[in-house]
Amino acid sequence: MQRRGALLGVPGGGRKMAAGDVGELLVPHMPTIRVPRSGDRVYKSECAFSYDSPSSEGGLYVCMNTFLAFGREHVERHFRKTGQSVYMHLKRHVREKVRGASGGALPKRRNSKIFLDLDTDDDLNSDNYEYEDEAKLVIFPDHYEIALPNIEELPALVTIACDAVLNSKSPYRKPDPDTWERELPVSKYANNLTQLDNGVRIPPSGWKCARCDLRENLWLNLTDGSVLCGKWFFDSSGGNGHALEHYRDMGYPLAVKLGTITPDGADVYSFQEEEPVLDPHLAKHLVHFGIDMLHMHGTENGLRDNDIKPRVSEWEVIQETGTKLKPMYGPGYTGLKNLGNSCYLSSVMQAIFSIPEFQRAYVGNLPRIFDHSPLDPTQDFNTQMTKLGHGLLSGQYSKPPVKSELIEQVMKEEHKPQQNGISPRMFKAFVSKSHPEFSSNRQQDAQEFFLHLVNLVERNRIGSENPSDVFRFLVEERTQCCQTRKVRYTERVDYLMQLPVAMEAATNKDELIAYELTRREAEANRRPLPELVRARIPFSACLQAFSEPENVDDFWSSALQAKSAGVKGKKKKRKKKQLGGVTSCRTSRFASFPEYLVVQIKKFTFGLDWVPKKFDVSIDMPDLLDISHLRARGLQPGEEELPDISPPIVIPDDSKDRLMNQLIDPSDIDESSVMQLAEMGFPLEACRKAVYFTGNMGAEVAFNWIIVHMEEPDFAEPLTIPGYGGAASAGASVFGAAGLDNQPPEEVIAIITSMGFPRNQAVQALRATNGNLERALDWIFNHPEFEEDGDFMIEMENNANANIISEAKPEGPRVKDGSGMYELFAFISHMGTSTMSGHYVCHIKKEGRWVIYNDHKVCASERPPKDLGYMYFYRRIPS
Repeated sequence: MQRRGALLGVPGGGRKMAAGDVGELLVPHMPTIRVPRSGDRVYKSECAFSYDSPSSEGGLYVCMNTFLAFGREHVERHFRKTGQSVYMHLKRHVREKVRGASGGALPKRRNSKIFLDLDTDDDLNSDNYEYEDEAKLVIFPDHYEIALPNIEELPALVTIACDAVLNSKSPYRKPDPDTWERELPVSKYANNLTQLDNGVRIPPSGWKCARCDLRENLWLNLTDGSVLCGKWFFDSSGGNGHALEHYRDMGYPLAVKLGTITPDGADVYSFQEEEPVLDPHLAKHLVHFGIDMLHMHGTENGLRDNDIKPRVSEWEVIQETGTKLKPMYGPGYTGLKNLGNSCYLSSVMQAIFSIPEFQRAYVGNLPRIFDHSPLDPTQDFNTQMTKLGHGLLSGQYSKPPVKSELIEQVMKEEHKPQQNGISPRMFKAFVSKSHPEFSSNRQQDAQEFFLHLVNLVERNRIGSENPSDVFRFLVEERTQCCQTRKVRYTERVDYLMQLPVAMEAATNKDELIAYELTRREAEANRRPLPELVRARIPFSACLQAFSEPENVDDFWSSALQAKSAGVKGKKKKRKKKQLGGVTSCRTSRFASFPEYLVVQIKKFTFGLDWVPKKFDVSIDMPDLLDISHLRARGLQPGEEELPDISPPIVIPDDSKDRLMNQLIDPSDIDESSVMQLAEMGFPLEACRKAVYFTGNMGAEVAFNWIIVHMEEPDFAEPLTIPGYGGAASAGASVFGAAGLDNQPPEEVIAIITSMGFPRNQAVQALRATNGNLERALDWIFNHPEFEEDGDFMIEMENNANANIISEAKPEGPRVKDGSGMYELFAFISHMGTSTMSGHYVCHIKKEGRWVIYNDHKVCASERPPKDLGYMYFYRRIPS
């Protein structure tokens, strides 16, 4: 597109200044005008509270101190809140090109002064339109305007600041992936890496740490094939650092992160060099352990070459290609532009904001959330959720073309209604911050992003309001020792129901066998492949597979005080085996039914050759779903419970000599280890007990104790030891439940004040978040001016007091139990061979009809492919 930028001062309703008054007018504001420094994010393309841009009618205002941008509707709020008076107003005028006699566009003189890196996502035909950019300084509250450029009259500092803003890079721009990879150093150990011939072969799934049984953040050592966990993080994610310990013990330098291996490479870390590195021989090093990444070839769209033809029908059916789809406009019918493999995010957010509870929590509270947003609203979760929800639901960014435009399109035979949608750049940048996968430009799993979003909603709840409560439910798990026949019932929280694909229940097995023979014959003779035949799976078979028991490896029986074979009702894996004559029965049940049930079809797996595979199946998902028969019933007559005895704590070999044979004096508890665990968000008393019962062995060993005991009912109760007169720590209140006077524990207050925050602010934050350290820190950052808003603080304090009262009566996780009858209202579909590639679209039922959301395109659905979905959203039917 020809870009023509003339920075002219064309006042738009403001006051023009006389030549001699410009410098004098700016003098009192000079201390607030800054030149962007390295690391400053300069927003020139998107309002912090809306999706207004320089192309919008009112243009965009960039604060010359914070470099945040605001639309006309929101700039006054920022001025009132911060007192910042000087803004740069940016306006992009889009004009149709003047055409010559022959119909071609006349050449235009190009002006070099344009808004560099102005990402406005204009979807205009480059052959028909051109840009003209306008910039000026505006001084609030009187709206004095100073046209730019104005070198003669502006102070030098202001001129430099304006040039720096206009030439700043986009805050969303990241280095090109290829460039980023070239910047990684090649490990000095890669060329001559020693690999042991120990016969280790790594399976394509089911990994766990060899030392602590964790199943996430796992690293494969490229020398001996050990699979061990990475380090732990502040939010208690990650691992226990066993991969690093293994390096210190053995000296094997390189490890690759499992789950990141693709045909293009993987994440490799050098313990010796203490940084991520490149391994030019990674394929050879992985083959040594049975991982053949060189055969995981992909095309540009992520499909394997021999999968392209069979997959064509899937793409056509899910996107409803070949049917004339009517575009939809107005509130609730706004699309989201694809930022490059961001369709997983778009599909999930469209489904989320079709739920009334999320609409009310964010868009319904828009004035309050915006008014109480922090000084940098781009870094506030609730603000960005509200902004996105308003953008999708208001209809402000989904307006049909006017009649004159339609007539012009028909005359030009270009009747293709354009739907621009909104760009979720700012939202994606924030919610994916510090997440290695979602912050990349690679395709991701929509189910994983859904759980990531729920976690963010939980951590950033607004007072007592938590819209993610609608997804939360309790699962009862029944575990039976096969030797003693004794059972244990436990409950856990979950947010979605994962249904296995019961391939053995396919109703068209003969067709599948015939298709496979024909396909192989066609491949052997290099003939066109036959039309794809999908397995047709009854939904009832998947539901049956969900509730079947599975074998539990390394089950520790408290009745035998040893490891034993066990059968556990669990929905995570699809296995059906008999051990020791135990009768298979439905042992996985819903202890509560959620208000909104999210069902994931487990379509993705790995083949034995490590090639990602997808079950291309058709499942007759019901519009009305009844799972009432899966209601938990608890301990049954005649069943005997396993003794309530915890398994022994596993102490690392190099630490066993430090383990004391007798209990330590409570006064000698290592408080530094206690605080390290408390900073991760665990209850303070639980941390004290963990450190005590592991004999001051350090935070890592105590962390393992916490993982084993965190589901026990007295997990957060004060440490009580016979002979010490009850509580071991007199005066210490339960972390996460303040005393009756609502006074948070002094230890936790000390952690916050040590970070430089005032004591009264720390106390208020802890009261508002029921004593949770991590949430209290989030609260402080989200409410930097808490003392100035008494009404809001009173409400927060009331919420905190309500939480304290409820905390005094342990009720467990908050769930919205009810009927097990549901109605389908949305589903997300995936096209492609694996979650690492392909495309997502979303179908939502609105106003009695199905609507397809395919990135920025929103249309009435003609044939919603309900049998090919990946995630299904059901709402409870009131009984």
